[in-house]
Amino acid sequence: MDNKFLADGINKSTLSQQVLDHIVNLLMSGQLKTGDRLPSEFELMEMLHVSRPVLREALSSLETLEIIKRKPREGTFINDKISSSPFKAMLALSINDIPSVIEARIVLELGLVTMAAEKINDDGLQRIKKTIDLIAANPNTDYGYLDQEFHRIIAESVNNQVVEGMIVALLIAHKKTDSLITHRDPEITIEHHLAIYLALKRRDPAAAYHAMYHHLSFVRSKILSRNELQSP
Repeated sequence: MDNKFLADGINKSTLSQQVLDHIVNLLMSGQLKTGDRLPSEFELMEMLHVSRPVLREALSSLETLEIIKRKPREGTFINDKISSSPFKAMLALSINDIPSVIEARIVLELGLVTMAAEKINDDGLQRIKKTIDLIAANPNTDYGYLDQEFHRIIAESVNNQVVEGMIVALLIAHKKTDSLITHRDPEITIEHHLAIYLALKRRDPAAAYHAMYHHLSFVRSKILSRNELQSP
C-alpha cells in the first residue's frame, strides 16, 4: 500500500480536521492527483491511527467540499474536477477557522457584487427580488436556503468562467457560516437584502459594495459574538 498516508501520523487531539488537512496537503503537494482512489476506510484508519468516527467525519467534510466522491462498490476517489477549483482545497484547510472563513466570504462577495451591478440582467434581478419576497412572506421559517439563493444569484450573474471555482467556494463558505446562525433576524435580513437589490437595480457598483459590506459586517459580528459566548 502506498505509504504517502503514513507521513508523521495524525495528532489525535485535533481529530477529523487533522485527517482532512493531511489528505488536502497530499493533494496540494501532488502526491494525490485527480482520479486517484483512496485506500479503504480500514486501511486509512490503520495508516492515520484514527477511529472510524473521526475518519468518517473528515471524509464527509471532503465530500461536502466536493474534493472526493464516493462510488458505490468502487471506492472513494479524488474528484476529477478539483484541479479546476483549487479554492475548495484551500477552504478545506481552514473550514473550522470561522473568522478566516467569514473574511474570505466578505472578500469574495464584495468583488462579485460590484461586478454584478454592471452585468446582472433583468431576470437575475427578478429572481433576487423573489427571494426577498419569500422571506418576507414567511419570516418565522428557517430561510437559510433563500439567503443562500440570494447570494448565489448575485455571484453567478457575474458570468465569468475564471471565477466559477470561487463561486463554489463562496457557497461552501456561506453554508458553513449559515450553519452557525441559531437565531435569525428576518426584518434585518430583508432590509439588508433590499438595499443590495436596489443598488443592483440602479446598476450602482459603489452602492452595491457598501450595502453588501454593511450586511456581511452584521453577519460577522453576529456569528463571532455567538462563538465567543460559547468558547470555554
